[in-house]
Amino acid sequence: MSNTSSPSSEKKLKIAICHPDLGIGGAERLIVDAAVELASRGHYVHIFTAHYDKNRCFDETKEGNFSITVYGDFLPRHIFYRLHALCAYLRCLYVALWMIWLWPSFNIVLVDQVSAVIPLVKRTYSKVIFYCHFPDLLLAKHTNRLRKLYRAPIDWVEEETTGMADCVLVNSKFTASTFASTFKTLHAKGIRPEVLYPAVNIDQFQITSLVLQNNQEPFFLSINRFERKKNIGLSIKAFGLLLDSNNQKQGDSSQKQGGSSYRRLKLVIAGGYDIRLKENRDYMRELMDLTEEKGIKDHVVFMPSCSTEKRDELLATCLCLIYTPTDEHFGIVPLEAMAAQKPVIACNSGGPKESIVHSVTGFLCEPTPEYFSSAMNIILSDPQMSRQMGMSAREHVKKHFSRHVFGVNLNALAVRLLNQSG
Repeated sequence: MSNTSSPSSEKKLKIAICHPDLGIGGAERLIVDAAVELASRGHYVHIFTAHYDKNRCFDETKEGNFSITVYGDFLPRHIFYRLHALCAYLRCLYVALWMIWLWPSFNIVLVDQVSAVIPLVKRTYSKVIFYCHFPDLLLAKHTNRLRKLYRAPIDWVEEETTGMADCVLVNSKFTASTFASTFKTLHAKGIRPEVLYPAVNIDQFQITSLVLQNNQEPFFLSINRFERKKNIGLSIKAFGLLLDSNNQKQGDSSQKQGGSSYRRLKLVIAGGYDIRLKENRDYMRELMDLTEEKGIKDHVVFMPSCSTEKRDELLATCLCLIYTPTDEHFGIVPLEAMAAQKPVIACNSGGPKESIVHSVTGFLCEPTPEYFSSAMNIILSDPQMSRQMGMSAREHVKKHFSRHVFGVNLNALAVRLLNQSG
């Protein structure tokens, strides 16, 4: 999208955001950023959601710059750990029905993740924007005949209702190409999503001498939700190889200084952990078992659901970020690390290929422990290069992925969409 500001004389809008679960994650970060930026431009912004917990949320949701209303939190998220998609649809439809009944006067509604509500929303409101983080039918498992039967109507509804939006946004060129190859009917109709990259608040990651002077053990950092698709085990395996490689070199005097660093070296695994979700609980245990299997339990620290302040401190003081998902739709955490002036090691696929400049702001690697371990070794053995990468990374994010740039583009799109006839 073009980075063009809309006229200052534009009228102020009433904008609703319909989102399934306002917790902590990349999709939630984008929604909160959208609300903050639109509200800062004088628009009235109101988020409607089926779940919001003030003890597990982004700090901006507590500051009162926009409204948050919850409907339907009593509805189940799953039925005996099954039927998640159906339950998500029912929860969001419940939210949309109450929003339409009690709040009928919005100019624009931004629908996030669950497109099934779009037909209802369009009957009442002027314009509808749908943010498609990734086609849900590709995230779902179609592993057997019963699941295929269950998913068939849901997949059909997803494609049909997505095409009803006045504007479809995606988070990367990678997702845009996936959208075209997945929703072939929509592509044939000429429906082309626009790319609106997620963003970070650069000011949140100011580099201070107090943080940088902390006397602590050096550590690599992994931040992800505790979900198997995030492939966090890759960071543990790569870190184990790094330590094993150093042990084999201890006799080399040229490695003496590095050896000292290696003995103190840690891997910190932080990220979103929701005790309500069985996968989170099971995967955490699997990862802890993996550290024991690799013999590196004493070198790995788990920090599930740490505070925003602690998360920012970790980003400011780590050696670099290890980002392990393959074919990630975009990935907000690499932006946060680069904003904190840290290089990123990530898989050479998906969204990170658009946000990370290889050998300039980090390394793009094949998703194997050997490749990741090699990149980690380069970061550890060349501090000057690592610092230069970090400085380049921050400037890169400031220019292309700041929340200000995101806000300018989103605001211009909203104004343009409302001014379109029909």
